[in-house]
This record gives sequence, structure tokens and C-alpha cells, in this order.
Amino acid sequence: MGRIAAVHDLGSSSQHGKRLTVEAPAGYLDDVGLGDSIALNGACMTVTSLEQASQPRRFTIDISAESLDKTAGLAEAGTAVNLEKALRPQDRLGGHLVSGHVDGIGTVLHFEQVGESWLLRVAAPAALGRYLAYKGSITVNGVSLTVNAVADTPQGCEISINLIPHTVEHTTLGGLRAGSRVNLEIDLIARYVERMLAPVARQGAAT
Repeated sequence: MGRIAAVHDLGSSSQHGKRLTVEAPAGYLDDVGLGDSIALNGACMTVTSLEQASQPRRFTIDISAESLDKTAGLAEAGTAVNLEKALRPQDRLGGHLVSGHVDGIGTVLHFEQVGESWLLRVAAPAALGRYLAYKGSITVNGVSLTVNAVADTPQGCEISINLIPHTVEHTTLGGLRAGSRVNLEIDLIARYVERMLAPVARQGAAT
């Protein structure tokens, strides 16, 4: 986890983006160079400068107005963020494939401890509902998670997720509350499956 230490405007209007200065844990930036990718709460960003001599170590990213409009939790100083560097070919894949492209913003409906774990319920946009499935994958603020239940509603789609204590303690998800806005990324494979099946669906409709 890191923290947004400072936010600076890149222009005088809402059409301009912002420059974020992010504090990283000790040693986190040792293998990071200019131009490398680091995801903040699931949104992939490019490192534009490094302050490795400072303690804690810091880096900056420039985020466009478009990205700010399509994400949550990346515009306020003091905000804790999940950090993830790009996967290397030789690394183990501990979760599902994540591209760092936020597909929509969800809203936390319910978050409470149940036994030793935590129950998280999130309302996802209706457009993402067709990509969400029982035991499928979803990324919430950059954290790869398994969907335990799906319910379609008139307003969209509600998903339930079980969080183990380790996840709550070592990510920013432990600070979620009802009403919190979260960045969602759907499973990459589901996106390709829909694309491949679309011609078949159109052909069936035509006949």
C-alpha cells in the first residue's frame, strides 16, 4: 500500500488533469525506472519522476481528466492506495490477469465481518453485469477477487465477495464503508469471449 502525498493541478480548468505524488513503502521503488507502469487502486499509470533519496520514497504520475472521470479515489491527498507493479513474464500469477484498465465504478453496499472473514457487497454498473459470474473473477481497487454471488437488479448488478483477514489487513479494502466508490475491472477472458460470440448472436438474430 502507498499514500497520495500531494495533488497538483496541471491546468486551470476541469479539462486538465493532475499530477500525483505518491509515497511508497521502503524498498518498493528499488527496481522501478522512469516510464514504468504502476497501478494505483487498479488504474495503470506511468511513473514520470522518482524521488528515491527522500524518506519515504516517492514517485509522481500524471493523470488525465478523462482518467479522473472514469476512476475513484485518485484525486485527494492523504488517500491510501493499493500499488502494483507490472507483471513480469517469469513471475507467478497469484490471481487472475489484470490489465489496469478500470471498466466502471462500483458502490459498496455492505461491508461487515462474518466469522473470521469479511463480507463485501458491491453494486456494479448494469453494463458490467454480463461479465460477472459465480466463482468468476473481479478486480476491486486493483485487488483480484472471486465472486461468491451475483444478483441482477433494475439498477444494475450486485456482487458478493468474501475477504480473508490477510486481504483486509494488507490492502486498502479494509477501510471500505457502505457508500465507498471503488474501481472495478472485469475478467479479461470474459471480454474476449463476448467479442467472439457477438457474430454468432447477430447471425442467430438475423435468422
